Amino acid sequence: MKRTFAEKIFGAKTGAIVFKKPDIVLTHDNTASIKMTFEKMGGSKVNDPNQLLIVLDHNAPPTTAGLATQYQTIRNIVNEQGIEKFYDAGKGICHQIMSYHAKPKMIIVGSDSHTCTAGAFNTMAAGIDRTEAAGLWKRGETWFRVPESLKITLNGKLPKGVYAKDISLWIIGKLGSDGANYMSIEYHGEGVKTLSISERMTLTNLASEMGAKNAVFPPDEVLAKFYGKTNIEGIWADKDAEYYKEIEINLDKLFPTIAAPHHVDNVKALAELAGTTVHQGFIGTCTNGRIDDLREAAEILKGKKIANGFQLLVTPASQRIYLQAIEEGLIKIFIEAGANILSSSCGPCLGTGQGIPADGFNIISTANRNFLGRMGNKKSNVYLASPANVAYSAIKGKISDSRCKTFDDKFPYSKKQSKTLTISENDNRRSKNGIWNYSDTDNLNTDQMFAGKLTYKVLSSEPETILPHLFIDFDPNFTKKLKKNDIIIGGDNFGCGSSREHPSVGLAYAGVRAVIVKSVNRIFYRSAVNQGLLLIVLPDVVNAYKDGDKLNIDLLSSLVKINEKEYKFAKLPEKLMQILNKKGLVNWIKEQK
Repeated sequence: MKRTFAEKIFGAKTGAIVFKKPDIVLTHDNTASIKMTFEKMGGSKVNDPNQLLIVLDHNAPPTTAGLATQYQTIRNIVNEQGIEKFYDAGKGICHQIMSYHAKPKMIIVGSDSHTCTAGAFNTMAAGIDRTEAAGLWKRGETWFRVPESLKITLNGKLPKGVYAKDISLWIIGKLGSDGANYMSIEYHGEGVKTLSISERMTLTNLASEMGAKNAVFPPDEVLAKFYGKTNIEGIWADKDAEYYKEIEINLDKLFPTIAAPHHVDNVKALAELAGTTVHQGFIGTCTNGRIDDLREAAEILKGKKIANGFQLLVTPASQRIYLQAIEEGLIKIFIEAGANILSSSCGPCLGTGQGIPADGFNIISTANRNFLGRMGNKKSNVYLASPANVAYSAIKGKISDSRCKTFDDKFPYSKKQSKTLTISENDNRRSKNGIWNYSDTDNLNTDQMFAGKLTYKVLSSEPETILPHLFIDFDPNFTKKLKKNDIIIGGDNFGCGSSREHPSVGLAYAGVRAVIVKSVNRIFYRSAVNQGLLLIVLPDVVNAYKDGDKLNIDLLSSLVKINEKEYKFAKLPEKLMQILNKKGLVNWIKEQK
C-alpha cells in the first residue's frame, strides 16, 4: 500500500486509532494546572521526565503576583521531577524553543494548539489539552486517530515583497478555517525548496488556523543544512499515496494578503484594505518572530520613524534571536524608529501581557489569530499581515504595501463569516426545554467561550472557578441561566482557536447534557471527550431544530430525537465511550492498573 506521511509515522491506515508514546510532551505556563490534574489522576512521579519539555512563555515575565507564584510552582515541579528540558521566563516562545529539540521522525504533542509548528522539522506534531498532557505525565502514551491527508503542492517562487505569511493566509482564505479539519497537511513541490526553515515554520504554525491536526515538510536538503548536514533521514509519503484532497499553489502568482477582523479566514488582498487607519502594530509571536522576520521589518524601518501616535511592539521569538538581533543592529533600528522592544514571550498575542490595545484601536499584527478581543480588548480590531507590511504600515499609520506602489489585487476567494459574533443581553437563547440555540454562530472560538486574558488567572484544574466567566463575552446570559442537563446547539467549526480546555471543563462541570454541532474543531473534540462532555456532530439536527422543539438523546442507540423525528449519529469508539461513561479522562486513568 502506498502510504501518506501520517500513515507511515503511525504505522496504520487512515481512520485507525493507535496508541503511541510521543518523543516530546510540551507544556508551558499551564504546567501548574497540569500538575494538579496529574495528582487528581493519582500521579506522583512522572512516567518519563526526559519526555517533557517545559517553557515559561505566555506571561513572561509574570504580570501579577499570582502568575509569579505559578511560575515558582513550575520551577519546583521541574526540580522535584528531574526535568532537564526546562526554559525559564525570557528564554523564548515554546514553539521557537521546540526548534532546538525537534528531529525528523519524532512524534511531538503539546498543550498548545500551535504545537504543529514543529512539523517544519519533519515531525508529527499536534496540539492536545491540559488534561491529556497530565495523562501523558502519568502513562507516557496517548491515542491518535490517523488523519486524512491533504497534499498541498507549491510551484514556483515567491515574488519580491511577498512572504510566507502571505502563502499561509492565501491557503486559509481558499480553504477556510475548518477546511483542513483533523487533517495532516503535507507540503510538496519544487516551491518547497525555495522556503527556509523559518518560512516553513510560519506555514506549519498556521495549519492550526485551518483546523489541521498537523502540517509537515519533507526531510530535504534545506532541513539537512539546518542541522549542519548534507542529507538527513526522515519519513515522507510514497509517491502514489492516496489523499483526501489535493491543491496546488503557484507561488509566483501570489501577492500580499491580510486577514481582516474578526476571523483568520476573512482574507483579502492587502491592496483591498490599503489606506485603513491603524493605531498599533505587533511584530513577533511564534508565527513571525524569527530573525529573518525581524530583518525584513528592520529593512523597512531603517532610517524611518513610525507615525505620530502609533504604537509598535516588537517581540523576538527567543532570547537567542533577541541577542542576534542586537548583534546585527536590528534592535537599534527598531528603537530609533520608535518601537517598543518586549521580552521574548507570547503576552500581547493573547492579551495577557503588555501592549493591550485601547478602545477603538485597529492593530496590524504578525500573529496567528484575530478573534474579537484576542489581544485583550474586544473593543479593538486585529488585522494579520507579514512583518514587512506591519513595519511599512507603522510608518504610514495606515495599512500599506511594503512594495511602495499602488496595486489593484483582488483576493479570488471569499469565506462566509459567521452571522453572529456576540449575543445581546436581551436576546434569550435558552428555550424553556433547556436548549441553547447558537446555530447561527459559526467558528465559535475558545476566546469567546473563555477569555484568553483569564487563561492563567483561572486554572482549568479548578472547574468551579470557571463558571462565572463561561461564555461571558459571547452571551452574558449564559452563566446566569445555565442549568444541569441543558443542551447546546452550535454551528460549524465549534471550539476553534486555542487548546484552552476551560470551556469543556466548565461545561462538563455544569452538567451540560450534550453539545450538538455542524462540525467541531479537532482539539476541542478531544477536550470534550477528556472531560466526559458528550459532543455530537450532526448537521441535520442543527438545521432542523426550531426554538421550542423537544430534543432527546439516546446515547446507547446513537440517536437524537427532535419531537418525533429521529436522527442517527456515528457510534463512538469503545475507548472513548469508556472515558465518557467515567465522566472524563481523570477518572478513567485513576481506574487503570
